Amino acid sequence: FPELHAAVPGLPLASSRVLPGIVLRRDFAAYCPADGELRALLVTEPLLPALTAPGVEFVVDSEGQYQASLRWITKRTEALMKHLQSNSVKLLLSSVKQEDVVIYYAKLYGVSVVECLSSEEMALISEIAGVSPYVPFGDNMDREITETAVVTFCQPLLLVSKRCVHIGFASVCAFQPHCLILCGPVDGVNEQHAAALQEAFTMLQQLFKTIDQ
Repeated sequence: FPELHAAVPGLPLASSRVLPGIVLRRDFAAYCPADGELRALLVTEPLLPALTAPGVEFVVDSEGQYQASLRWITKRTEALMKHLQSNSVKLLLSSVKQEDVVIYYAKLYGVSVVECLSSEEMALISEIAGVSPYVPFGDNMDREITETAVVTFCQPLLLVSKRCVHIGFASVCAFQPHCLILCGPVDGVNEQHAAALQEAFTMLQQLFKTIDQ
């Protein structure tokens, strides 16, 4: 329930509504409008390539080596974004904050980015879309990316002064997610309404479980 409702203070209760899909309470780090269905990728680690393997020390002896290292990182990041583009990936959903160079090349190659998703949001999206987070594959840039989710729409959503991300997924299960936009004059009223609704849904769950048994 916490991932499937958004409380909006400062509006009358009559402004409440139900939206298809899910609403992420954060703004795009990069937004590239795209029409129709698109492919999304879940990531749980920075996409900026590492210069060394874990536990291996990397020593830079000169300014020239340092600049060469930065150029290598930049080229690898651009190559990764090209690879995402060639696999029709138009949306990155990341549980971590990505580096500026990743955001730059994402914009350049038409990939929208949403950062800092919670573990609960990532788990919900994985369940809806039936995909696991993507694991970068080092030097192998030829492998087809199969861990993509089908997104039916992806757009900004303004809730009073809060910029959010509104996404629809092609669900692989019977669960078709919808998000409740719960409006009220102040936070306290919204919290009371949200708690009452959650209790009502819990009661309905228990009722249907009893009937099934």
